[in-house]
Amino acid sequence: MKIKLIISVLLLFTFMAGISQEKKSGKTNKNGSAVLEKGLIKVLVMYPFSDGKTFDMEYYEATHMPMVAKLLGSNLVRYTIEKGVASGIPNTPLPFMAIGTFYVKDLSAYQAAITPNRDAIRTDFPNYTNITPMILVSEIVK
Repeated sequence: MKIKLIISVLLLFTFMAGISQEKKSGKTNKNGSAVLEKGLIKVLVMYPFSDGKTFDMEYYEATHMPMVAKLLGSNLVRYTIEKGVASGIPNTPLPFMAIGTFYVKDLSAYQAAITPNRDAIRTDFPNYTNITPMILVSEIVK
């Protein structure tokens, strides 16, 4: 079961990397979508699926994510919200209920904005979920 979960997570990350080729930088592709730039910082906030866990997507979209986005100010390039719908492997549990992603220009500026507001952000969790999120900070390389 652990191996299936690990494979599911790896497939999800691969899928996300493939579909997340955007950045709101003024540069757009031929379809008008924004293009990601090398060096951009990506902050994934992942809410793992588990029996008995809940997630209020409407609140997350309308209140929580805009609140955090406002804290990030001009460092924020864009943010996305994803709702988990299936695992990468048929007939296996959904790995994540939701994923919020922030694209920021500078990691230090992100940390400076989040650190003094960490308690306010965490205090808002019970308004939309009973899940402790997993956070991954990465850098766009291509």
